[in-house]
Amino acid sequence: MGRKTIALQLSGEDREYLETIARTRTLQAQTVTRARILLLRADGMPINEIADKIDVNRKSVMLCINKFNEGGIENALSDAPGRGRNAEITDKEKAWIINIACQKPTEYGYAAETWTYAKLTAHVNKNAEAAGFTRLSTIHKSTIYTILEAAEIKPFRIKYYCENRDPQFEEKMHNVLLVYKQLSFQFDENGNFIPWAEDEEVVHILSYDEKPGIQAIATTSEDLLPDQNHSTISRDYEYKRLGTLSLLAAIDLQTGEAIPLVSETHNSKDYIAFLIILDQKYPKGEKIRIILDNHAVHSSVATREYLATVPGRFEFVFTPKHGSWLNMIESFFSKMTKQMLRGIRVKSKQELSDRVYRYFTEINEEPMVFRWKYKLEDLDVSDDISVESLPLKKSS
Repeated sequence: MGRKTIALQLSGEDREYLETIARTRTLQAQTVTRARILLLRADGMPINEIADKIDVNRKSVMLCINKFNEGGIENALSDAPGRGRNAEITDKEKAWIINIACQKPTEYGYAAETWTYAKLTAHVNKNAEAAGFTRLSTIHKSTIYTILEAAEIKPFRIKYYCENRDPQFEEKMHNVLLVYKQLSFQFDENGNFIPWAEDEEVVHILSYDEKPGIQAIATTSEDLLPDQNHSTISRDYEYKRLGTLSLLAAIDLQTGEAIPLVSETHNSKDYIAFLIILDQKYPKGEKIRIILDNHAVHSSVATREYLATVPGRFEFVFTPKHGSWLNMIESFFSKMTKQMLRGIRVKSKQELSDRVYRYFTEINEEPMVFRWKYKLEDLDVSDDISVESLPLKKSS
């Protein structure tokens, strides 16, 4: 009984790669021959039949197959530079590959923004001979992966950063942190707020921001709730967009109370409406100090006109540009997104608004006072906090 032929195991991608080489007319004949050997062996053809079909000796077929078993496709297709050694890629060849990987595909006329290993390999294979690196015309994706890994190059990833465009970044950050530092002295060692003394100026400190573009999304069919056969909620992929809402909110850093305003717009009128809510909430004659970003609506003409009607009532401490992480309400918004907004489905924008307000009501049943600890140790609390009252602009 004859010995059973053991077929080579090729992935679909590897087979496609070898078929491409086998069809090309620009590569060395021996590279094409070896690609054909591997393909025929993967189809289960015996060694003698492969030798007869391609018109090579049996030893050449066995050598190609053994090299594949020892080191994969690249090892089988390439000649070793010396006896007993696998083919090596020179530093010059590696540098050429890395240089391509460090540029965007658009520089070479492709549509993609970033490389994939498959796209990069295909580009290298196609252009290697013209660049004087014929050896790389048959390089495999796994080899390119190894080269880029060694160079710590990841051309398929985008890492975002925030460029510091605010020349007053340090000063503004100092002002915000100083508010947090002075605020920390208003609590005892058990975290209880210390009431103001009778002769002390009362200043209510709030962290404020907006969350525009909250989507009201409806399902097209009812969700299926978990049962004995399904461990999760099942939801139809189709959905219907109903529009968006904006949330204006502040947290009182002394009491932990969260104060919301939901609107269909996001403009100066909404911001002024929120300031009016604060003005009506806190006793007259007491200051309201707000930490916020320097968005245009926060210092618009309409905003200044309103502030002129309540002189001395509000003070503002602005975070630096790209410094929203300094505003503690960002942590609140993050928590809200995870607890309530993620995956939410509603039947109308009104339902979304009602559920946002309900969330704030639930939060305020057990308010949590937010604490800031980062970079407070070295602050001198005798410094003055830079605040703005934003009076009405006078005509020139």
